[in-house]
Order: sequence, then C-alpha cells, then structure tokens
Amino acid sequence: MGKTTLLQACAEPERHYVTLDDPQEAELARTDPALFFQRHPPPVIVDEIQYAPELFRAIKLMVDREKKTGLFWLTGSQKFHLMQGITETLAGRVAVLDLLGLSQAELNQRAMDSQPFLPTTAWLYQARVQKLPSLNLIDLYKRIWLGSFPRLALEPAMPRDLFYSAYLQTYLQRDVRDLTRVGDERLFLQFLRACAARVGQLLNYADLARDVDIDPKTVKAWLSILETSGIIYLLQPYHTNVTKRLVKTPKLYFLDTGLCAYLTQWSSPETLEAGAMSGAILENWMLVEILKSWWHNGKTPYAYFYRDKEQREIDLLLEQDNTLYPVEFKKTASPNLSMVKNFKVLASLHKQVGHGALICLREADIPLSAGVDVIPASYL
Repeated sequence: MGKTTLLQACAEPERHYVTLDDPQEAELARTDPALFFQRHPPPVIVDEIQYAPELFRAIKLMVDREKKTGLFWLTGSQKFHLMQGITETLAGRVAVLDLLGLSQAELNQRAMDSQPFLPTTAWLYQARVQKLPSLNLIDLYKRIWLGSFPRLALEPAMPRDLFYSAYLQTYLQRDVRDLTRVGDERLFLQFLRACAARVGQLLNYADLARDVDIDPKTVKAWLSILETSGIIYLLQPYHTNVTKRLVKTPKLYFLDTGLCAYLTQWSSPETLEAGAMSGAILENWMLVEILKSWWHNGKTPYAYFYRDKEQREIDLLLEQDNTLYPVEFKKTASPNLSMVKNFKVLASLHKQVGHGALICLREADIPLSAGVDVIPASYL
C-alpha cells in the first residue's frame, strides 16, 4: 500500500491507470508520447513517470490546450529525475505532493478531523473531545521502532528487518548510485548510519566527516541528497537580528523513526526504549508527527528550534501570525515547571509569545501554568 493504492482509491471510475514499470509502456512513452496518450487519454494516472521524461512536454501541450486541472496524476519513486522534469517543463502547471509515512492520526483513523498542531486552547480542546486512546510506553516505542511505512504499520506479519534491508538496497542502488554518482555505496551507508546516530543533535559537519572519513564538502553534498530524497529533515534554528547570541546550526532528524532505529541496530522496541537513543528518538517522533499534521493538511509549518550561546534551548518554536509558540519534548510522565524554564527567554526576542506546550508521556492533559499546558503524546 502506498502512493499508487492511494491514488487509485481516490480516482473517479473514468480515470485510466498505466504504470511505466511495464517496459513496453515505458518504451512507447519515450518514443511516441502522442501515441501513448492516444492509448491512455486523460484523465489518467501515470505511475513511475520518471522512466519517460519525454512525456512532460506532451503533458504541457495538452494542459495548455485543454485548460483544465486534474487531467494528469503523476507518481514517481525517483524524486531527483521527477523534480528535474517538472521544473524544466511543467513549472507553474503542477502541484507537488510529497507522500510521507502514515501519521498517528491516520493510524487511529482520525486524520479527517485532525488540524495542524498549534498548542492553543482550541487545538487542545479538539484533541481532548476526540477521546484518543492512550499509548503505553512499550506500544509507543513499538510504533517508533516499526516506523510509518504503510506495509509495516498495517501488516503485522511483514518482517521489519527484511523490509528495511530491501528498502535501503533499493534506495542506494536507485536514488543514490544511479542519480547522484556516489561511487562508494558502502561508505554512503556508513554515512547514513552516522546521521541516524545523531538525531536530535546539532549538525556538526566536521564531526560527521571525521567519523566517516570523508571531506566536509562531501558531507554537505550527501546531506543534500538525504534531505531531497525525504530521508532526513533539518530543523533550522530561530534567528533574528535582535541578538547575535543565537546559534545558526540546524538540528538533524529522520522522517521515519523505524528507518533510524534500523540503521542504529536496535533489535526490539524494548531495547530501543531502554537504550541511549531513547529520549532522542522519542523527540524525533514527536517532531515529525507535528510536521505531518501540517503537511497532511496541505500547509507548511514555520518550525524552528531555539538555542543560544548560554546553552538555553527550546525544542520547537512554531511561528504563526508573528507569534511564537514554544514546545518542549520530554520522556517523562511527571512533568514540572523546570522543564519549560527556557520559555521565558523568548521575551527578549521582541515577538509576541503564544501558549506553550510540554509534550510528554502523561495520560491526560493538565495546565502546567497560565501559559503552558502538558499535552500527552497520544494527542498528536
């Protein structure tokens, strides 16, 4: 189950479907795009469009002539080639949707009622009245350890290690080697593992370069590959000209925690929960759930973290309408005010500060102060 299944479920009965995984269809698409679309007229789903970039120009002509939206639904697994064709030919004529793994809201079948996360009283009220099922510690870490790929999340019989092994092999051979000319797959996999071991940390290019024995320029190039292909997310630091005390280095996260746990070789949810990465990977999961709540609603979050030269840090700042909403992530079921003490530094940034949140493992929400609420992880 993935992008193809989703589009076919959404498609109206008259919409055709064709996949360019079929060598004969791909050959026709490359050599005679006009005949290809006579065989498969719009509205149509064209799966794995990157195998025939020659179709982009034909699609442009048909879109400009028909002046209708939604005639072509295009999917692709190789984002580099896909985006190159779009930017060169279909700029301004196409909407691009990145299909991420399943969110907790989707797994709980409440995605239609889910709103982008913002720690306001309105969002909290909506989450509270949904009467969401609580997550015990091991169930939560099982969800983190498995990850959010649909086949793993929805098919309990799927061997998790075999899935990620095949996924990495396909990713390295298809997206990395074929499209970006990385010569040493073994070294790139080592780099990927080094990144996974650093989730939730400030990105240190020199440290990564030293651990993998590559130069810093290669580190930046390979990080760009990981970011572009949807493996990692770089959370940018909040920065303002008002003060020069703020750090300017992003923090590194993985968009799928299951892949991160596999790369760092945690053999079970129990060992992951008890291990050295326990807090960092929980923070990673909480952040990505918040990002998905925005992305899956077709919106872009203005998300940052705060850290200054005095080591005062806030895990997440969400900015909306010139207001900063601070959020802290903690692996605890006994929250206290000292955990959000750094929220007060925001007053020096000359911005309006909204309601704050401490997201943790408590079973029910409670007010921590007049301006901060404790929000259970199960609400995300």
